Amino acid sequence: MPHIHEKIDFTVEVFVVYKNKVLLRLHEKYNIWLSVGGHIELYEDPNQAALREVKEEVGLDVKLADDLKPFTQNGDDYTELIPPKFLNIHRINPTHQHISLTYFATTDTDKVKPESPTDQWKWVTKEELEKMDVMPNIKFYGKQALEELGSK
Repeated sequence: MPHIHEKIDFTVEVFVVYKNKVLLRLHEKYNIWLSVGGHIELYEDPNQAALREVKEEVGLDVKLADDLKPFTQNGDDYTELIPPKFLNIHRINPTHQHISLTYFATTDTDKVKPESPTDQWKWVTKEELEKMDVMPNIKFYGKQALEELGSK
């Protein structure tokens, strides 16, 4: 999706865990391993965006980890959202940044159905992740997701 705002966009990233592995994708434009994710659309909240991005990119239905949610309240005028595990801001280019809400999620299957046949994905263990050449935040978040959600 193209950028919504000129200077900054809100995005979600989801570290999906199945048993003792976390899913990473090779970003086609930047050629780096990342989690699943993308822009939050104007019509959706961050939780909806996280679920949609995972479904679109890898065809998985997931359950967001909701251990940070203080209570549940849903109604016509109010919904308590699942908070992100982490929050960061990072530069995309000299004039644009993303504020990224990082979620953890589980799934009932490891059968990925990528958006495009050329997409590259892999499920990695904590040990494999430790050896990968990935950005420090991806390594940290991935390991944390595995510690919290592995074997579930």
